[in-house]
Amino acid sequence: MSMQPSMRRVCAARKVAFVASGIGKERAALETRVGFRLCERGRSGLRLTTKGERFYALAKKLHAAADAFSSEARHMDKTFAGMLAIGLIGLIGHIGHIGHIGHIGHIGHTPISENARVSDAIARFRQRDEAVRSVISVRPPGDLEERLLSGDAQIAIGYFWHRVPMLEYMPLFVERQLAYCGRGHPLFRRAGRHAPSSVADFERAWRTYPLSEVALSTAPAKVTAQAGAMEAVALLILSGHHLGYLRRHFAAPYVKQGLLKALNPGTLRYDVTFQVVTRRRGRQAPIVQAFLDDLTHAHRSGASRA
Repeated sequence: MSMQPSMRRVCAARKVAFVASGIGKERAALETRVGFRLCERGRSGLRLTTKGERFYALAKKLHAAADAFSSEARHMDKTFAGMLAIGLIGLIGHIGHIGHIGHIGHIGHTPISENARVSDAIARFRQRDEAVRSVISVRPPGDLEERLLSGDAQIAIGYFWHRVPMLEYMPLFVERQLAYCGRGHPLFRRAGRHAPSSVADFERAWRTYPLSEVALSTAPAKVTAQAGAMEAVALLILSGHHLGYLRRHFAAPYVKQGLLKALNPGTLRYDVTFQVVTRRRGRQAPIVQAFLDDLTHAHRSGASRA
């Protein structure tokens, strides 16, 4: 632990390319103590060596652990103390500060009602006897699963098409996606009444990430464009050249403006189940279990009011 102050300064200096001579001297002294070079000089200045990168990653983990220890030690009188790391899929819209939780809000482009329930869970959790520091990260589904397995996240909320044996997946809510066409498309005038067979020969925009079996059953044969983000799929559909699936609530403003139409909400659609995911273990950590209970309560209460 005696190297920790030096590591903090060296890690901070990484962000400013070691411009201060004092930091350079401290780096050299640290290299002598650990027995290997942390950085080397390149064309653009100093950069971390391979071992330096690994050392930097370990140092960040040590700092996080030390901060967590300090927080828990200061709040030992609380029922819940420490850190709660939550991973969300998609984009987060700013809602504001909710006590120790900080900024949290919109999950991807899910309905506002569903995001409000996540916020309700946070508000309910804040009413507990707690002193919890929350870390919110926004990642693709695969990254969220990796963070759960590595311990960098304790809870993830999103849609996940495959199942990792070491993780537990619990359904949270269902979201509907519809097939749309843009205003310039030949199918636009009669949109709403098209049968699947009548749209089969038209070009489609499709998603690049893995899809559920239900979604794959609707997968078209004539895919000529792909995109990972729903905004990008929407642009392709709005061009009037491609058909594609969008979340109904995401497409609603474009439909209202007369820019998009659903091809047939009754048949050209599929549902996506959002889930809350944790590490599979006999008993969850008290902080994690408390938040899961609050999340479950928020969704049950929201469903009963709907």
